[in-house]
Amino acid sequence: MSGLDPELARRLKRNADGLVCAVVVEHSTSQVLMVAWMDDEALHRTLTTRRGTYFSRSRGTLWTKGETSGHVQHVREVRLDCDSDTVLVRVDQTGPACHTGTHTCFDGADRLLLADEPA
Repeated sequence: MSGLDPELARRLKRNADGLVCAVVVEHSTSQVLMVAWMDDEALHRTLTTRRGTYFSRSRGTLWTKGETSGHVQHVREVRLDCDSDTVLVRVDQTGPACHTGTHTCFDGADRLLLADEPA
């Protein structure tokens, strides 16, 4: 059982696994840092502790960003999108956000379309 506010829990539209997508951005720059998943308890803990807490699909458990690495996320704001199926988490990131050691999970060369290329 989660401590999430029942009204908020009622509004959330979860996927088949009971999760909502969380898009995490740097508060000061709006740069996308990572995408993760939250269940009700992860969202509740994020809102109450102001530390980014997510649900690991591979481990099947909650994890708080920075617990082992020290690369913590201080949560400044959480917003629910218009469809109630995604949350936007604005954070102050300490250290890299990506498990590969880069500041953002989108730092790599795996660009499908470059910004200056016509669509």
